[in-house]
Amino acid sequence: MEIAIEHLPASGRPEQLVLLLHGWAQQGLAMAPLAEALRREFPQAAVLAPDAPTPADGGRRGRMWYSIEGLEDAALWRARVAAQLEQLEPWVRAQQQRLAVPQAATCLAGFSQGALLGLELVARQDGIAGRVLAFGGRYCTLPDAAPRFTTLHFLHGRDDAIFTLADVQQAFAHLAERRGDATLDVAHGVGHELHPALIECALQRLRTHIPRRTWEEALGAVPVCPPGRDMH
Repeated sequence: MEIAIEHLPASGRPEQLVLLLHGWAQQGLAMAPLAEALRREFPQAAVLAPDAPTPADGGRRGRMWYSIEGLEDAALWRARVAAQLEQLEPWVRAQQQRLAVPQAATCLAGFSQGALLGLELVARQDGIAGRVLAFGGRYCTLPDAAPRFTTLHFLHGRDDAIFTLADVQQAFAHLAERRGDATLDVAHGVGHELHPALIECALQRLRTHIPRRTWEEALGAVPVCPPGRDMH
């Protein structure tokens, strides 16, 4: 995948890595407002936004992570997501290795289709990132278990007609029942968009939210890191 945006610290090694995944029929540059906000807030972070690997359906401008044609077939949707995760996972790990940033200091931030992939990736590989920022996104399939090593931040427009708020609220309740570490922020009067109000909510969550696992580790309730994973 070609990287459309790459912001690196002015000096010194990156302390965090934020990978931005755009929506359907967009490009990495569509994530520029979020990238700039993160760059200002976290100057020692590496912020990357790749272009999805495939041209969008129907001759539309932009790129896509997977085709949206025929997605009323749930099995087809799951298969396409799974196929894309096979490519996305090694790419995420390659960026972590290249920039020497551990998994716990990595954040996956996606919009729409990109948010869905971030959620599905940590459901598949718990702890591959310490946090997910899911803007206007939802799960393809609700996970059997909530991630133990990843904090999920859902950021959604109340008037989103593509991925409805009701779907996200269902996912949030599902995770809460399984003691997942998740937050949900809803912007009124906002549809399916990477809105400045949601970006500000995301920055606030990154600044102030202490992950559940941090409290539980302090109390000796959970292991410090997933078995066999680098979580320095």
